[in-house]
Amino acid sequence: MTPAITPSSSDWMRPLGKTGLEISAVSAGGGPLGSMPDLFGYDTPEEQAITLVADICASPIRSIDTANGYGEGRSEPRIAAGLKRAGAAAEGMLIATKVDGKDGDYSGARVFESIKESQGRLEMEYLPLVYLHDPEYAPDAGFEKPGGAIEALLELKDRGVIGHIGVAGGHVPTMHRMLDTGAFEVLLTHSRATLVDGSANELIDRAKREGLGVANAAVYGGGLLASRTAPPLYSNFQPAKPEILAAAKALFDLADEFGIKLADAAVQHSLRDPRFDTTVLGVSKPERIPVLLAGLEVDIPEEFWQRAAELMPDKSFWVDANAK
Repeated sequence: MTPAITPSSSDWMRPLGKTGLEISAVSAGGGPLGSMPDLFGYDTPEEQAITLVADICASPIRSIDTANGYGEGRSEPRIAAGLKRAGAAAEGMLIATKVDGKDGDYSGARVFESIKESQGRLEMEYLPLVYLHDPEYAPDAGFEKPGGAIEALLELKDRGVIGHIGVAGGHVPTMHRMLDTGAFEVLLTHSRATLVDGSANELIDRAKREGLGVANAAVYGGGLLASRTAPPLYSNFQPAKPEILAAAKALFDLADEFGIKLADAAVQHSLRDPRFDTTVLGVSKPERIPVLLAGLEVDIPEEFWQRAAELMPDKSFWVDANAK
């Protein structure tokens, strides 16, 4: 582990694998921007989201990560409106989006349709980074077959419609299967490289060996590590195992002992890991940006990290402990 990265660090801006793209150590997650109250438990009004995007552009955060399906398509146009409002401050922002299946359809035809939708909503003819999103939810979709999603993404790259191709998801075996194709340049993993779960460790190591860029998302585990009063859920807002809940409680107690916020430690834990090119953090309110940035500057003693590591649940309790 290395010291946590802050906006004043010389490597706050860094290469994203071998793509040639440059990305900030923290990226803003676009899920909350689309307002998904059924998932996050709160609404994000359109004007609030647009203002938030403009404020992100005025901050050291230089990347926004979204998806075709976030908020049933609301996230992308709100980002476009926010970029317009930001004006010159939006220059150099890296906007990444994701191809989403519709009713389980991940065919090549659906990929072309999804990209066209994203181009229109983002008002961007050229999409510099596009991920295949959540392939674990359609394991038999034939991603690798002729006429499938991967072939379509590669064709769009060859035509200059998209710049680079990534894969974003959780289920580790599926992510390994996707990397086996050799088509992807960036891996985005979520909720599997946190203070209470290391399911993606081998996957991340593989991605780095193969020269991929790596993004780490959901470092709060769906909110469990952000607040003591969060619902007892973890990863895709599913019921958390008792061992995970016990570890989270112990971590909150440890953070209290050191006079720090566990949410800050959860973020810094990712930023201290040199394997990650960027850490994706969902933000829903403009006032959260300065709070987030201030949390990066909090000095967390090495003793905290040593004791926190001892509280990591046994890998048999991790999300993908028995995944196939």
